[in-house]
Amino acid sequence: MPRSFDLTSSRRSLFDALLDARAKYGAKKLILEDQERNPLSYTDVVRAAFALGRKIAAMTQPGERVGVMLPASSAVVVTFFALHAFGRVPTMLNFTAGIRNLKAACATAKVKRVLTSHRFIEQGKLHDLTDALEQIAVVTYLEDVREKVGLADKAFAAAAALFPKRFRAETGPDDPGVILFTSGSFGAPRGVVLSQGNLIANVEQIAAHIALDPDWVMFNPLPTFHCFGLTGGALLPVLTGMKAFQYPSPLHIKQIPPLVKDTHASILLATDTFVNQYARSAEPDELSGLRFIVCGAEKVRDETHNLINERFGAVPVLEGYGATEAAPVIAVNKPEDNRRGTVGGLLPGIETRLEPVEGIPGGGRLFVRGPNVMTGYINADGALEAPADGWHDTGDVVDLTEDGWITILGRVKRFAKVAGEMVSLTAAEDLASAVWPDSRHAVIAMPDNKKGERLVLVTDRRDAAAAPLVRHAQSIGAPELAVPRKIIKVPEVPVLGTGKTDYVAIQRMAEADGRSRAA
Repeated sequence: MPRSFDLTSSRRSLFDALLDARAKYGAKKLILEDQERNPLSYTDVVRAAFALGRKIAAMTQPGERVGVMLPASSAVVVTFFALHAFGRVPTMLNFTAGIRNLKAACATAKVKRVLTSHRFIEQGKLHDLTDALEQIAVVTYLEDVREKVGLADKAFAAAAALFPKRFRAETGPDDPGVILFTSGSFGAPRGVVLSQGNLIANVEQIAAHIALDPDWVMFNPLPTFHCFGLTGGALLPVLTGMKAFQYPSPLHIKQIPPLVKDTHASILLATDTFVNQYARSAEPDELSGLRFIVCGAEKVRDETHNLINERFGAVPVLEGYGATEAAPVIAVNKPEDNRRGTVGGLLPGIETRLEPVEGIPGGGRLFVRGPNVMTGYINADGALEAPADGWHDTGDVVDLTEDGWITILGRVKRFAKVAGEMVSLTAAEDLASAVWPDSRHAVIAMPDNKKGERLVLVTDRRDAAAAPLVRHAQSIGAPELAVPRKIIKVPEVPVLGTGKTDYVAIQRMAEADGRSRAA
């Protein structure tokens, strides 16, 4: 049975939540592992956090926002808690966002020091990023820090692990827990401050929605600069007694399925795109041991549901929904109540408000409020912009059932006005996905002198044409206005590091295509 949601349990610091989990599940319980295959117990994590944190604290000030640029790994989880042990604020940096966005993130959050790893930079060939960051911050490599951990540091860490509440910094649930940056799918990323209570509340909400077993293993290949990877892939398992297996990249399609089997993983976190690729690459027994798969960040296609079911048996693919500003999970399906086409039921403790959107019948623009909703955005001047009366505007148009199940109709920005009618770009993408399920598609709107706007399909399907789309639309009764007549074929549809479609890059591609044709 899922545990009951108790708001008071989120009223503590993150480091104390780690200590409480250690007390509940056992100090020696192995809780964290990565591709190095060196599992760490709760006490190992606490001790390592104090040892590393003491060194970082000597370079930083209490309350300082410290950049963290690391892949999903044991190191990033230990570093996260090391910063909390000494009252510093982890600021997770998206190393896939490009130099410009990365420097802007550091400037917005006023980051003066960035923690990373020589090995990560070498393997990822990211020297251009560190060179750029060194112009505005001090780049510190964890291998260099660890080399300086001496006997005194180890003795301190051992004592601190025995009496942690005497040694850890005094912080509370309303203090910053992390600074993250929105995905930038539709524009420049924004800095989001989530409190420690926000993050703990979301963990508690998920655990109250889906029954979790401490004997399970969570396999997380998603980066912790994305809130789904941080909360779902790291904090949720560690704070609820499950082992968190961290893998550095979701792009390793052939390596991940065998590891899922080898680690006896119970839950896999990923996006639809990656799950589909894993399923095609995996041997029949490599994913069949999973209890379920949780997908977020993009719509789960019927093809992915069917593919998993056909190849691996009764492994439910649970589609969820969230926002960085909500720490991030707002709704998710359940293994025993998995409704295709929806993004699941609302988590306990979340209030909703729907506002009508002109020209879009049914549903409304979703606003959410609850203990997991952010402290606020960081403004350009460094001040916090809190959500009005605690309500966060998701920008999504949704339909909400009486029992709290959500269906996404589209983003407010993802509607076009074609010949006076509001047309969902998401619905247009669904048409393409139904006709060519093995390909990736994105639909955007471009100005049109006659119709106001027109739909443009960007696809990696080489033989894509309008006629099959029209036939499919007619067969399901979809309006022909929802069929893109302009098609741009590309070798690869751009995606962000989180797996989301990069609509900013796609818009530029379509504009460039228009200019070249005009020339």
